[in-house]
Order: sequence, then C-alpha cells, then structure tokens
Amino acid sequence: MEDGHGRRLRILQGIIAFTTVSTVLHYTHNFVEIDQYPKSDLVSNGVVQVAILVSWPLFTAIGLYGYRQYARGRYRNAHTALLTYSFVGWITLGHFTSGSPDIPAFFYATIFTDAIAAAAVTAFVVWSSRSPATATAANADV
Repeated sequence: MEDGHGRRLRILQGIIAFTTVSTVLHYTHNFVEIDQYPKSDLVSNGVVQVAILVSWPLFTAIGLYGYRQYARGRYRNAHTALLTYSFVGWITLGHFTSGSPDIPAFFYATIFTDAIAAAAVTAFVVWSSRSPATATAANADV
C-alpha cells in the first residue's frame, strides 16, 4: 500500500507534467508568433522574446527542483520552489492586459491551461502544507 508521501508525489508528477506541456506549447507559440499577441507599450517584442528564452527554462528548472525537494521530504524548500514555479502559468494571463490575442483557438486555450496549471500547483502546495505529515516535517526544516 502506498503511503501519503508517495501518493502526493505521484499527484505532483502529474501536475508538473501537465504544466510543462501546457507552458511549452504556449511559450513556444508566443515566441514564434509574437506579432499575433497584443504589443506592450512598455517593452519591445524582442525584449519579450528574450524574457521567454530566459524565464521558461528558469521557471521549469525551479519546478523540477521543487519536485526533487518534495521527493526528498524537504517540504519547506519544495513548497517555496513550487509556488515560485506556479508563476510560469499565472503570468500568461498578462496577455489580457493589452487586449485579447488574435491567435488560433488551440493556442488561445493554452493561456487558460497555463492558468489552470498554475492553480493546480498552488492548490497542491496548500493541500500538501496542510497535510499533517508534511506540516510537521516542514516545521522541522526551520
């Protein structure tokens, strides 16, 4: 029979896999077809593309680090990393601050799947931190 940690770890694997697939599709489309997205008055498209090249791998690495920390039972570090990782999905909602992107429906949908992924990562951290075993272990990390 699987323990609570193993069950939570499997759930986290699924969430990270979903987040990675959703965000790689969205960020790649955003990079390649940047002219289809509303232009920012604050930064050029070139700056946005550089930000994509830096931020997606960085956020994903932070998410994988969070997963490894969680697998090792280092819950405080894991929760911090995972909450940071969730921003990879939350920030895609920023597309709507300058209007609605004129992009194919599939890629439009990835804006929402990114937000759903971010919500799932955030909800996982809340759920996990409220679990008696992880809460006790996280407090021991201090």
